[in-house]
Amino acid sequence: MASWSEFAADEPRLARAIHALMHQYGPGLGYLATVRADGGPRVHPVSPVINHDGLFCFVVDSPKRRDLERDGRYALHSFPPEDSDDEAYVAGRAVPVTDPRRIEAIAAELRAEPRVDWRLFELTIEAAMLARRGGAASGSGSSSASPEVRIWLDPAGRRRRSSPASARQAARWRRPAARELLEVAT
Repeated sequence: MASWSEFAADEPRLARAIHALMHQYGPGLGYLATVRADGGPRVHPVSPVINHDGLFCFVVDSPKRRDLERDGRYALHSFPPEDSDDEAYVAGRAVPVTDPRRIEAIAAELRAEPRVDWRLFELTIEAAMLARRGGAASGSGSSSASPEVRIWLDPAGRRRRSSPASARQAARWRRPAARELLEVAT
């Protein structure tokens, strides 16, 4: 999976647009979906941190943190804008940051309260999506038009399947070619 920096280097325009939606109200705001122990989804609002070093999230002691510690899969979705139905989404794996200098630098940059029991996670990216539906902000005046959807898949990633029946079936689960960006109108 790619770091935010690797993703941004590969697709800078898409990364800027996703960053803008995540930070449209100032600080980063989004909904973090994690996987509960029973396999069901758990969704919480969070304040993701996007900086030159990566995509991060401070998580206090909670069911959400235990989900990430047990099963690092996550999805992060932007808050909806007030003037359009645009949306952004990234998904991948959350990895605990263990380097004390890196934790201290990011905590100092964001003035994270040191007395709170939080853990810093880096959110690596397997997939990123941006949907532009129009509305007042885009000047179209209508949010019912077909959206413009842009999807990025980590070129180094490989979709895994527990037990493919054949090599041919396994080949269908491979990721697209490197640097592939899909542009879809639905």
